[in-house]
Amino acid sequence: MPHLKLESNNSELNHLRTEDKTAHHWYRFILSFPPHLVQDYLEKFGVNESHQVLDPFCGTGTTVVECKKLGIPSVGVEANPMAWFAGTVKLDWSLDPDELLRHADQIAKATEKRLDRTEEPWQTLPEDRLKLLLKNSISPLPLHKSLVLLEQIKQHTDSPYQRHELLALAKALVFSISNLHFGPEVGVGKAKTDAQVVDSWLEGIEAIAADLRCLKTLPDTSAIVHHADSRQLADVLEPNSIDAVITSPPYPNEKDYTRTTRLESVILEFINDKAELRTLKKGLMRSNSRNVYKADDDDRWVADHVEIQRIANAIEAKRIELGKTSGFERMYARATRLYFGGMARHLADLRHVLRPGAQLAYVVGDQASYLRVMIRTGTLLADIAKSLGYEVVSIDLFRTRLATVTQEQLREEVVVLRWSGR
Repeated sequence: MPHLKLESNNSELNHLRTEDKTAHHWYRFILSFPPHLVQDYLEKFGVNESHQVLDPFCGTGTTVVECKKLGIPSVGVEANPMAWFAGTVKLDWSLDPDELLRHADQIAKATEKRLDRTEEPWQTLPEDRLKLLLKNSISPLPLHKSLVLLEQIKQHTDSPYQRHELLALAKALVFSISNLHFGPEVGVGKAKTDAQVVDSWLEGIEAIAADLRCLKTLPDTSAIVHHADSRQLADVLEPNSIDAVITSPPYPNEKDYTRTTRLESVILEFINDKAELRTLKKGLMRSNSRNVYKADDDDRWVADHVEIQRIANAIEAKRIELGKTSGFERMYARATRLYFGGMARHLADLRHVLRPGAQLAYVVGDQASYLRVMIRTGTLLADIAKSLGYEVVSIDLFRTRLATVTQEQLREEVVVLRWSGR
């Protein structure tokens, strides 16, 4: 298969195609990389059902779901509990779709009955959980309705349908019930005084049930997502067990990935207070100044990397020149070093679980978020990988995207590596 080439319809390259939506659209990050890119590199690498594929930055499961649909064994690793939950549920095709619909209809009727009791006060979240949400991300009445629906779902603790029902609620919260918008950053739009909570949820359930009718006809293939840190893969994966890696790690920028899933993480009780949020952030790759901590030391992995040190020093010099003094801005240079150090640590740890001849594809993007200092992420990661014993096969252009601030075209690339086993 030839290298991916940039097409004229550049914006379409990163979209979820209609023919790929099955299972993927149950719940998905706006910035997820597309299933067709996974398909392309599975073909390029010659992966088949005798191999095992890893996605160490699994997100909501694009790679593992696509592999399972194609009959290829796979394993994912994800540190964000909401994303891990989503990926796990999207791999469970065991339910009877008609029984799922019947069960959901019972819950919908029970919820509507409760909501008809207009004399009861509206439900809300405890203050410490409310404080975790983006301000005005959900209006009081839609929140009340969502919590009543959640209460009804959670009453069925032994139900085989509960996890799929919760995932459908997570999707409805983000895309129909809340005031959130994505452009692509998460933000808060016009407040909705009301929302069709139960109907939106049932639409999600119906989509899952329709997909299950198709998915249940496919061969059952091994697929699992571990809730773990991608820098500590040896804790959850067997040595010499992986034939291919297809993944898209975080990029070094100011995107706080915990904000993208904050609403559903809080309402579904994956995060209950600031301490739990801090614990979550500490388990993530350091990719932005909002999850940098005093004890972090991943930067030692790139202490001798001349270009990374030059970039970090340039960011700090630009900060001083511009008189930027906020706490986050003071962290930009350190966040850059910690990001590349964390990726070096990940790639070093990864070697122990790869089989000789393993092929790897890392989807990464150039960045200029830190005071417009250019970071050529793909080139730097390729250089780090080479220093750790990987062969750099190619750096394929996936697409370009327009930088919001500088209006420059930034490259999004696939860094293709090979591990010889030595």
